Amino acid sequence: MMAGIVACILLGFVTVITAQPQAVLEYIQGRMGVLEERIAQWHDQSSRYSGELRDFKNQVLKMLENIEKERESLRNEMENSNVRVDRLEREVDYFETQNSAPTCVEIDEKLTELHDAKKKKKEKYEKITDCSDTISQVTAMKILKRFGSSAGLWTKDLAGNSDRIYVFDGAFNDTVYVFPRMKEFTLSSTTRKAAKIKLPFPWIGTGHIVYDGNLYYIRQGNEFQVIKFSLANKTIIDSAVLPIEQQVPVYGLSKFNYIDIVADEEGLWVIYATKENEKNICLAKLDPSSLSIEQMWDTPCPIENAESAFVVCGSLYVVYNTKLPSRSRIQCVFDVSGTISSENVPIVYFPKRYGSHSSMKYNPREKQIYAWDDGYQMIYKLNMKHRDELN
Repeated sequence: MMAGIVACILLGFVTVITAQPQAVLEYIQGRMGVLEERIAQWHDQSSRYSGELRDFKNQVLKMLENIEKERESLRNEMENSNVRVDRLEREVDYFETQNSAPTCVEIDEKLTELHDAKKKKKEKYEKITDCSDTISQVTAMKILKRFGSSAGLWTKDLAGNSDRIYVFDGAFNDTVYVFPRMKEFTLSSTTRKAAKIKLPFPWIGTGHIVYDGNLYYIRQGNEFQVIKFSLANKTIIDSAVLPIEQQVPVYGLSKFNYIDIVADEEGLWVIYATKENEKNICLAKLDPSSLSIEQMWDTPCPIENAESAFVVCGSLYVVYNTKLPSRSRIQCVFDVSGTISSENVPIVYFPKRYGSHSSMKYNPREKQIYAWDDGYQMIYKLNMKHRDELN
């Protein structure tokens, strides 16, 4: 457009070049004025279009920003809804496992259970295996790694052949980490290689166990409750309040443990303490199918300075330490069949390490203890003797 205007001016100039000079100057000035006016209009229009385009761009960016915020808000709402639905489904599954009954019936059943439990203390225990081993010494200690909180537990399935490692981080939590093998657990610096199982209810303490494809853990409500959770179906299949009144911490150095579920060659056991017998530890045999108590014992093992305990071949071994951690030691043994006692079993010392054991899980197949010591995961290898070899 600019080239055309200049060409017109030049053509006009050539046409009138022979005219009077004054007329030529007036003509050129007129044409230049028109050109300047058109250039000014073009600048005004360009500036206006540029401003409108800039405003439009800002409006679009703001709209996109608002859309992204709304999308993020919707995503969060969807995730929260999924969490609530998942929690609701788990609670429905849990309540479906419960047998509703009138309050008076529940009280009667509770009284009956307590009465039956007291009778079971007087019954003679019938062993279901011919296991007669007792611990003579700790032959080796292997430190695997440091993972998680100062308190926790780690274990395998104590009644199965799986190589999976189950990790309970902390004394109060609801997520179990599952590693496919010991190698992945040992070498991994994070939980990326671990599957996560979110339990329907949080646990308390470190007295939990994996046994025959099920996870048995302690839930604290109005009363302490044993939850049986299927690892295959990820649902609660049973739960029970044990017929135990006025429970107190079972270990003097691990105040977060009120119930410790352990396993040995004979099956499942429950280690606990009550206000009625507040100085000494109690032991009970637990039916893994029905979660009912088969028998109960009051042991002579003190609660004071106890940090953990486990059962081997029907004998309770209580591990003691001091408030300023030193070498842990097995200082009290209680055998349910009455064939051995602390007097004829030597004191077994554990190698000096970091702090205090928050959990010690005996593996009957491997004859080893999976221990959690101030955030360190370690294995103790045990040397066994036949009971007849004791002096």
